[in-house]
Amino acid sequence: MFKLTDKVAVITGGGSGIGKAMSTVFAQQGARVYIVDVDEKNAEDTVSAIKAAGGEATFKRCDISSKEEVDTVIGAIATEAGTINIVVNNAGIAHVGNLENTSPETLDRLFNVNVKGMYHILLAAIPHLKKQGGVVLNMASIASIVGLADRFGYSLTKAAVNGITVSIAKDYLKDGIRCNSISPARVHTPFVDGFLAKNYPGKEKEMFDKLSATQPIGRMAKPEEIAYLGLYLCSDEAGFVTGCDYSIDGGFTKLNT
Repeated sequence: MFKLTDKVAVITGGGSGIGKAMSTVFAQQGARVYIVDVDEKNAEDTVSAIKAAGGEATFKRCDISSKEEVDTVIGAIATEAGTINIVVNNAGIAHVGNLENTSPETLDRLFNVNVKGMYHILLAAIPHLKKQGGVVLNMASIASIVGLADRFGYSLTKAAVNGITVSIAKDYLKDGIRCNSISPARVHTPFVDGFLAKNYPGKEKEMFDKLSATQPIGRMAKPEEIAYLGLYLCSDEAGFVTGCDYSIDGGFTKLNT
């Protein structure tokens, strides 16, 4: 079950964190993975690890906020692989701040990556998916569902992801394209470690434990746990699932009181 044999999967931000886990798990299940990322070192390291384990992976450098770069890279992937079956829109950036602490320049940067970047990828990839049907998986966040302090710009862009998801699911249903999203709570990634080191020097463990405790289950998610849900949603076994968002949050959105 949940095999992706001979499927061509494009994963943005696939070099680290959740994207790395997605790339690794999808390759383990037989997909030909194309990692689209701006972080060359992490992406190349992920590709090397996948190949060492017997999987297939290729790195394509691309800034998804640039439509020209996206068009070139997605076109090259489709030509090289012959098709595109799965698109995982995982790449994104975060920001800490409320309305008054979010400058117009910061909001533009968030929007250009988290929303327009996803738009660029889909605009380039959908014509290829339409040829035989396929799957789109978008990475949203619980920040689009509940109120989180000091996440104004990030929450705004992730709420837009929910709109993108249902729109793609509705408009391309007749083309055999399914589209869903995942909304994680806190996930222990290198981003979290870097955030703590930058903002809470000397108190990293204390803050890590505090952030972990906000999930009723008592810890942050592992990137692989997000990837396993993504694997299901992109597999044939999820053929009846489209237009849905899945919270994977250790009980955060339902069990916190």
